[in-house]
Amino acid sequence: MRLLYAPASPFARIVRIALIETGLDSRVSKQAVDLYTPDSMVIPLNPVARVPTLELDDGTVLSESSLILAWVDAQHGARPLLPRDGSDGWRILSEMGTAWGLMDGIVAWARALRPPEPQRAPRVIEWETQRVNRIADRLEQAVGQGGYTRPAIDAAQIVLGTAFGWVEPRHPVWKWRESRPALSAWADRIHARPSFQATIPPPL
Repeated sequence: MRLLYAPASPFARIVRIALIETGLDSRVSKQAVDLYTPDSMVIPLNPVARVPTLELDDGTVLSESSLILAWVDAQHGARPLLPRDGSDGWRILSEMGTAWGLMDGIVAWARALRPPEPQRAPRVIEWETQRVNRIADRLEQAVGQGGYTRPAIDAAQIVLGTAFGWVEPRHPVWKWRESRPALSAWADRIHARPSFQATIPPPL
């Protein structure tokens, strides 16, 4: 099995963390790829040309982090990262959906700021700015009430931790820690985990 990833991709980092947390890391070889060249090795496997891309031993190719997380859960015998039954399972899926929305908003906001200022779309920037701050305020409340704090790590925690791990080196314009002490402390705790330390993205 082979995982194609870009070291800076937060979506690929989610899968890399999941493999470490479930003890599957040694079973999957990793190949860092360049996404933005016509001869990128990911294109023959995945015409969408995105990472993560997981090639299984039988030639099946899985893409998208959430789909690969489902495969990860099918390979290990411990508590699933994405339980699909019971109130706890639905709570984790709900929390993961919020965390994924935050990730999408952060990435969209950062991309909207890349062009020179005359070429930017102010309405998109305003919308994404409002969206991520609205989500972060809700997360501050949720974490303060015990959300995202189950003893065993799960997919919701991995996605949320990865989202905030992407912000500070690559989107410093967002001062998300201000007025959010519970969320800030939560992020510091999860970023100290060995799986997060082993997958820190490279500096810009």
